[in-house]
Amino acid sequence: MDIVISNQSNEPIYEQIVSQVKAQIMSGELGEGDALPSMRALAQALRISVITTKRAYEELEREGFIESFTGKGSFVKAQNHELLREEYLRQTEELIAQACEKARLGGIELSELHEMVDIIYGGDQNGDL
Repeated sequence: MDIVISNQSNEPIYEQIVSQVKAQIMSGELGEGDALPSMRALAQALRISVITTKRAYEELEREGFIESFTGKGSFVKAQNHELLREEYLRQTEELIAQACEKARLGGIELSELHEMVDIIYGGDQNGDL
């Protein structure tokens, strides 16, 4: 499991951990039953507080991405496909909101934005994308 912490990010460290672990689970890089490092081991590897890793793991557990067992550790939980879909929807909505804001600032019409999405999402008619 690779986690990279940025001190320049406005996002708190525990949220950086949560988002990166979720991304690895959603991409299939981490699969059902895979063990996560212990809170202490992750804290040492990232040179952060154990309290921070504990908060990240608690958040991941609360959101249904991992499960923890006393004395055994934390593991990737079998994923509910609807939960994963909801997470993808939430992330997509955030990115679309950012794209819409940029489009407004750049004076891009909604029809142009629709055309861009159609091309990027589905490829163009000639299959060039």
